[in-house]
Amino acid sequence: MAVNLSNVEQALVSELKIGQDEASVFVCIVKNGKLDPARISSILGWNDEGRALLAAKSLQGRGMIIDITKTEFESLHPRFAITNRYRRRCAEDGIPFKKNLLVDNMGIILEKPYDDARTK
Repeated sequence: MAVNLSNVEQALVSELKIGQDEASVFVCIVKNGKLDPARISSILGWNDEGRALLAAKSLQGRGMIIDITKTEFESLHPRFAITNRYRRRCAEDGIPFKKNLLVDNMGIILEKPYDDARTK
C-alpha cells in the first residue's frame, strides 16, 4: 500500500493498531497544531467532545501526543510519534522492532502538514 495524505489514517490504523478515532484525532492535531477537544470535534464534524477527549487521552497514553494544558493537546513530531508507537506495538506483539518503510513513509507524509501548521 502506497501511503499518501488521503489514506494515511487507514495506514495508521492498520500498521500501528490504533483506533479510527485515534487516527483521525492524531492527523487533525498534526495538520492544525495544538487543539482542545471542542475544536477537534468541530474540525472532524463530531457532535461529541467526549469522543475527541477519549481519543486524545488514548493517543497520549500511546506516546503520540502530549497535553499542553489541561484542555489542549499537541502532537509530537510525526516521525517521532509514529516510530514511538510502532516500537511500542512491536513490544506489545512480541515481534522484533526493525525498519518498516510503510511506517517511515507515514511520518514523512505528515511532516509537511505538521511543519506548515506550526509556521503560519
